Amino acid sequence: MTTIDEIIARATDELEKAVDAQSLESWRVQYTGRKGALTEILRSLGGLSLEERRSLGARANAAKALLENQYKEKLTLMSTSSSLRKTAAEMPDITLPGYPFALGHKHILIETIDEITDIFRTMGFQVALGPDAEWDYYNFEALNMPQEHPARDSMSTFWLDYENERGEKKMLLRTHCTAVSARVLHTMKPPIRTIEPGMVYRYEATDATHLNAYHNIDGVAVDEGITMADLKGTLFEFARRYFGPERKVRFRCDYFPFVEPGVEMAIECGVCRGTGCRLCGESGWLEILGAGMTHPEVLRRGGIDPEKYTSFAFGMGLERLPMLRHGIDDMRLFYGGDLRFLRQF
Repeated sequence: MTTIDEIIARATDELEKAVDAQSLESWRVQYTGRKGALTEILRSLGGLSLEERRSLGARANAAKALLENQYKEKLTLMSTSSSLRKTAAEMPDITLPGYPFALGHKHILIETIDEITDIFRTMGFQVALGPDAEWDYYNFEALNMPQEHPARDSMSTFWLDYENERGEKKMLLRTHCTAVSARVLHTMKPPIRTIEPGMVYRYEATDATHLNAYHNIDGVAVDEGITMADLKGTLFEFARRYFGPERKVRFRCDYFPFVEPGVEMAIECGVCRGTGCRLCGESGWLEILGAGMTHPEVLRRGGIDPEKYTSFAFGMGLERLPMLRHGIDDMRLFYGGDLRFLRQF
């Protein structure tokens, strides 16, 4: 009969020769399975004396535990080697050239804001910002538009769900960035030169040239001896730098409650070049801003003496500027998220 030591020696030798899962499983069945060599020894203990059963049974169980541990170690080693080979096969070749990454860029409206603020900075203006949710006072009253003023009717407003102790709604989404100009007049002392970019909100229908949420850039300058000539010179210089010296500019009188006198500045249409089209309403011109000499009452409400200081102010719809420069006929394209459009800029 084969001894336990011979079985262990033979099993250890054959285990080293097992190179795959199939041969390893055959080894397990042969030595530790239900019909394996050690199991046969344990089944034959019935014909032995009590002392022999105890001695041989203990040795056989210890040998079986030893071989089972060797089997587990071998199985783990083979599994690890297989995983490493699989991982190595799946790893990319790091010597190959990499895939190019698509680079993003600023949205055309952000680029326009940056360009316009840079132009005005070179003329001595600084950037001022204000809240989107604004008090009625700064949006209307400080700009010479009290509660009963008819000019309010032209600014359909998103009022916020806020009421004061008298039941009056006093907070809204700002309808123009001139509200920031009003804050500037209240918080800064002359000389003042600021521009105020930001989103504005009006409850109105949308079309090719109107949205209910869009960008404004307003500006205000306060100093001794400022005249309409300073206003025209500033805006003409801005138009020359942004649109180019060949673009025609038109100045004509207009009304705004917070300036006196008031003017409108228009640029030759970039789509039809003055012949008339859908974008410009067949006029050949597109208004880009309103401006004028700041009303003395607006200065007075800001704590500035209108007898000593004069001021000009302007406000422009931002989206119309790249529309005029690039010949875009619908401002809704800026907010549509169509990459075919946005990648052009």
